[in-house]
Amino acid sequence: MDLKDAAAIISGGASGLGEATARELAGIGATVVIADLNEERGKALADELGGVFVRTDVSDEASVQAAVDAAVATGKPLRAVINSAGIGWASRTVNRDGSPHDLAAYRKVIDVNLIGTFNLMRIGAAAIARTEPVGEDKARGVVINTASVAGIEGQTGQVAYSASKGGIIGMTLPAARDLAAIGVRVLTICPGIIDTPIYGSGPESDAFKAQLSAPVPFPKRMGRASEFGHLVRALVENDYMNGEVIRFDGGIRFQPK
Repeated sequence: MDLKDAAAIISGGASGLGEATARELAGIGATVVIADLNEERGKALADELGGVFVRTDVSDEASVQAAVDAAVATGKPLRAVINSAGIGWASRTVNRDGSPHDLAAYRKVIDVNLIGTFNLMRIGAAAIARTEPVGEDKARGVVINTASVAGIEGQTGQVAYSASKGGIIGMTLPAARDLAAIGVRVLTICPGIIDTPIYGSGPESDAFKAQLSAPVPFPKRMGRASEFGHLVRALVENDYMNGEVIRFDGGIRFQPK
């Protein structure tokens, strides 16, 4: 799929993996729609990239519909939906003090990470379906979701996060089969340990990141957000990639702790 002169909507696009993706896709001529809660950063980035910012809560139907409507309103055909919005949470099923996992927190993680991903995928794909197909394959677009290797081999204290990301992995193939009829591909990327601003900077941060990346076989470092953006572009442009879950992790396999 060629995104030149097309629109691409990116949830969580104001920072981290989403920002890197927005930069990559804008660089190949896409009009990027940054759907995020961070208005200050999102507007600044959209202005820099010649795109559009829409304040978006991915778990809210009306909010996502407004973001997709803004993508359609650019006048460019919506060809790509990139789901990278998400939140983390650390708690055991039963904590050391004997208390059970907080149910509201579990629901919140599922609501944002899993339901939020499906929410944008379904509404975005419906808009893509209204575009004219292109090329010999009669393709209309692509959806790329962001899960995590934690959805495959979650660690201690990741029950909510792993459940949400595992749900994204689980819906990849059926969603691809659902959307095949309208010429839309569906793919999921599972990042490992990626260096984003959430880890901060300075000597303490560097020491912590070195500890995190120690189990990575090769290359012996954390992944870069720019590498994630490059992978998104490669998947968008490779029309035979569909219904697949791709690990992006340097070969790491999570241990229990």
